[in-house]
Amino acid sequence: MVDRLAALLDRFPIAARVDPLGDGQPGAALWLVRDGAIALPGTGTWNGPGLLLRSRVETRDTVVPEAGAAWMRVRLLFEGGADSPLSTALPETLWVSPDALPGSQGLLALLYEEAFDGRCGRTALIERLVEALLVQVLRQQMEAGALRGGLLAGMAHPRLRRALVAMHEAPAQPWSLETLADAAGMSRSAFADAFREAIGQTPGQYLQAWRIGLAQRALRRGRPLKLIADEVGYGSEAALSRAFKAHSGVSPRAWRQARGASEAVA
Repeated sequence: MVDRLAALLDRFPIAARVDPLGDGQPGAALWLVRDGAIALPGTGTWNGPGLLLRSRVETRDTVVPEAGAAWMRVRLLFEGGADSPLSTALPETLWVSPDALPGSQGLLALLYEEAFDGRCGRTALIERLVEALLVQVLRQQMEAGALRGGLLAGMAHPRLRRALVAMHEAPAQPWSLETLADAAGMSRSAFADAFREAIGQTPGQYLQAWRIGLAQRALRRGRPLKLIADEVGYGSEAALSRAFKAHSGVSPRAWRQARGASEAVA
């Protein structure tokens, strides 16, 4: 059976970091709520136990736990930051109750125990448990069928997901609308229509975004542009540079320089 998440999590992993201050700094975060309630003004209030996922927080988080609530905030670091395909695929705000994650009761019980007991080594264990739990959340989002568009909605589709996995696992392949439709077991027109409806992009637009995302990941690691071009399906540095600028608005060189400057400031 094809693993729909394997290539995504391998190339764009999510790391968890316990936030010792819980001060709501900008950035994705997961709130673990064992008891009591937690509120996001203007959005809603949720009663624990449960998990509040904030996947795209650009300003200081305004999540407010009620007096007496038992909670912990864990930062989420998406490979690729705000451009991560997983970050953009998830809802900006998502509340997950334990009942929504069947089979995870043992994992959740251990996570709550470690989060609210002062055992040695708890930070490292909490971070690994949260990372495992996020896989369950991604799986639940795909299988629930509640998503109305985007990558995870496409991954939930019984046929489109075959083409998505094919692109994820072999980005350098010379994919065409016909070969992707064949991978999905659909006609070209049916595949193109279903893809656009489910994901909000054409197959060609999605493939370019996936390849450029991989190129950005490789640039952050200091890999030479020529090697990157071969790895992501462009025949030359020039071809990759043209596609990169069309997608990102800047050349690979300018993007890497800007990225280095922003990281130095941070």
